[in-house]
Amino acid sequence: MNDSRRDFLKTSACGLTGAALVASLGKFSLVDAMVQQQQPDVASDYKALVCIFMSGGSDCNNMVIPYDDYTVTGGGTTNGYDNVRTGSNLAVPKSALLNTKITPSNTSGVSYAFHPNLSPEFGSVPGQAKGLMDIWNAGKLAVLCNVGSLVQPITRANYAAGIGRPYQLFSHSDQVTQQQTSVANTVGQTGWGGRIADKTNSLNGAVALPMNISLAGTNLFSTGINSRQLAIAAAPTTLANLLLLNWSGPSGANPNNLGSSYRTLLGFDQSATLIKAASDTTSQALSADQALNQPDPQIPSAGNPTAFPNTSLGNQLKQIAKLIKIRDAAGITMKRQIFFCNVGGFDTHTNETGSDPANPGGGAAQSGTQGGLMTQISQAMRAFYDEMFAQGLSNNVTTFTLSDFGRTLQPSGSGAASVGTDHAWGSHAFIMGGAVQGGKFYGSVRPDGTGLPFGYPGLQLGGPDDTTSNRGQWIPTTSIDQYAATLANWYGLDPLDRASVFPNLFKFATPNLGFLG
Repeated sequence: MNDSRRDFLKTSACGLTGAALVASLGKFSLVDAMVQQQQPDVASDYKALVCIFMSGGSDCNNMVIPYDDYTVTGGGTTNGYDNVRTGSNLAVPKSALLNTKITPSNTSGVSYAFHPNLSPEFGSVPGQAKGLMDIWNAGKLAVLCNVGSLVQPITRANYAAGIGRPYQLFSHSDQVTQQQTSVANTVGQTGWGGRIADKTNSLNGAVALPMNISLAGTNLFSTGINSRQLAIAAAPTTLANLLLLNWSGPSGANPNNLGSSYRTLLGFDQSATLIKAASDTTSQALSADQALNQPDPQIPSAGNPTAFPNTSLGNQLKQIAKLIKIRDAAGITMKRQIFFCNVGGFDTHTNETGSDPANPGGGAAQSGTQGGLMTQISQAMRAFYDEMFAQGLSNNVTTFTLSDFGRTLQPSGSGAASVGTDHAWGSHAFIMGGAVQGGKFYGSVRPDGTGLPFGYPGLQLGGPDDTTSNRGQWIPTTSIDQYAATLANWYGLDPLDRASVFPNLFKFATPNLGFLG
């Protein structure tokens, strides 16, 4: 027969009855898995994805704030940012938002504002390093509005009827898993970063380092079926000291050396799956150790005036910058890399804003937990962006944020040290890089066709975007599947592999959100 095996399998699959077809759509990835696909050639260019996970659930309502619609009139006290948050010590004053005011090119002239800590140079404390405003103004930063874990598009009425709710909604551990796996109806076993690596590993060819590298320990996001992740320490640990494999005997007898009898034995007797896995892991660790055993490159690079802050995220991104800079060193030659960072502390049930929500540099006593975290995020991201520009790789590296979920618009507790927010659902994300079509908000309208075209929720307690808690738990209009698939498409994932990496994507109308050129 002239049809390829792929065509035969897909044609056979299409012969199912209508009812069976609907029931089987979510399993089309199994058909793709059976098809022997042609492996792509080694990539000629370099691309990297850098995930920043904001652990604990980031309060998006204070990250991206309505400016023109800061106060909504005519709807009582249940509408709008100011109406709900003012009086609780949770609202960022409008007067503090003037220097971080933004007018996205696709919001019909309506202005919003970033939390002032996202550009702390405009704060009341002199000498603060710059944040994200310049990157936004340069069109290299975008906001994805109201994104979250979704089983399917869902309305408030669906939610009230128990239709389409994600598994264990509002649970930290389960929602972290769903953000990192893009599987919302059960417990995912592999991460979408790992599955992308499974399908794109051949773009690297034979290399010493794994495609996925974590600066925050082993994690589900980077876990694939076939691909392995490398978990390393952040700066100031040097590259040469990341994987210390000690040997106290004569150097010529070191079993870790290339060509040693021990290294040769690792290639024998690999018929048993567990033996092969153990041998492959050991071999990869030894190769990675040898590749990284070199002097650290100079960071910041020449031409980058921005020093990396000595913070948790600053040190993680600095280490990533070093790894990217040595990507073409002898024995490495990486063409594709996926990095994972983590910043904790976003579970702000108390002391979210402190006594002065507008003060980005006053420490926890003044700016609260979120204030300090926003400063850390913005300064570290800015240093990393400037470093990629100095390395000539601004267009090749895309940085993006994830978090467990958003937080309620309605506060919990009272008083500067006690006020905070509770677990919610949809949140906002940042995407940064030279390839980003920035200066815009991205997202989707509600499934009923109403709401803003870029997905920013209507801040109304009990409104169409709220769950039945009536506390401002925004129902996402964009799924993590769409978000991740857009990043994967830019990274080089073959469209034919999309269904097996994102088995739930077919339920959503737009597989590519368009924020990457």
